[in-house]
Amino acid sequence: MIVTTAQLFKHAYGKYAVGAYNINNAEQAMGLFKGAIDSKAPFIIQISKGARSYTDKRMLEAIIRSAGEIFPEAIFAVHLDHGDEQTCYDCIDSGFFSSVMIDASHDPFEKNVEITKRVVDKAHAKGISVEAELGMLGGVEEDIKVEDGHATLTNPVEAQEFIKLTGCDSLACAIGTSHGAFKFKGKQSLHFDVLQKIKDLVPGFPLVMHGSSSVPQDEVARINAAGGTIAGSMGVDVNEYLPAAKLGVTKINIDTDGRLVWTRVHREFFRDKPSEFDFRPPGKIFIVEYAKFIASRNVLLGSAGQLDSLRASLGK
Repeated sequence: MIVTTAQLFKHAYGKYAVGAYNINNAEQAMGLFKGAIDSKAPFIIQISKGARSYTDKRMLEAIIRSAGEIFPEAIFAVHLDHGDEQTCYDCIDSGFFSSVMIDASHDPFEKNVEITKRVVDKAHAKGISVEAELGMLGGVEEDIKVEDGHATLTNPVEAQEFIKLTGCDSLACAIGTSHGAFKFKGKQSLHFDVLQKIKDLVPGFPLVMHGSSSVPQDEVARINAAGGTIAGSMGVDVNEYLPAAKLGVTKINIDTDGRLVWTRVHREFFRDKPSEFDFRPPGKIFIVEYAKFIASRNVLLGSAGQLDSLRASLGK
């Protein structure tokens, strides 16, 4: 059952974070739904601009609708991840999305406000929520690339002003996370001090963490053992998910980890079966492995076991 992002955030705020997972194909969708049902957790399906053009934007929407029919007990929202202004309008007009993210964080503050406000006005007219971003995460995700020297943490006072001026429904904050598999050098923690200051200035307002994959070192090691060359990768400490949720983070984006699971499964399968050419056997393995991964992350996010309580709050 597709619900609004706002409904998920209202139930989660201060207690747990909803996992937001990117999908690009049927195998990811099946694994995501299976894992969410196994862990009895609500979730957010994220579709990026790149995912919409990978095959055709209608293909993913059809896959998600079908998955919702296959797993009628699932409760989830559909979200555009890192959209530009025109992509946001396209998704708003589609009538399929629960929420959209307008990413104008690379623009100056005033320009970010101007663009975000335009998207908010159009989205709210159709009952759709808007996520915006303030501050800039480092790293690489699809066509987004920010060098470390240009990454900036979110200014709490600016965050308060930005929310007031734009009317956005949630805000992605730069608090030390980064896109991609190479997030940190050495041991580094989230900037909980910045998060606390933002929460104090905008109590009850849903905050979002992007670039929050943990980059499991066992996955990286297995990929490398099967012919990969991923070196120096490091992600977010999964033990920091719940503390962040207690400080108002209601949505945590996890994408890179799912790609690592996909890569590990396929590298190992074709290494061990070099004469195989059917893509379906590793696809089936991936669905099972991704479902296990999703369920494990939902436990760490605190969203596992929340499905019945959420359903009751929705009157469903």
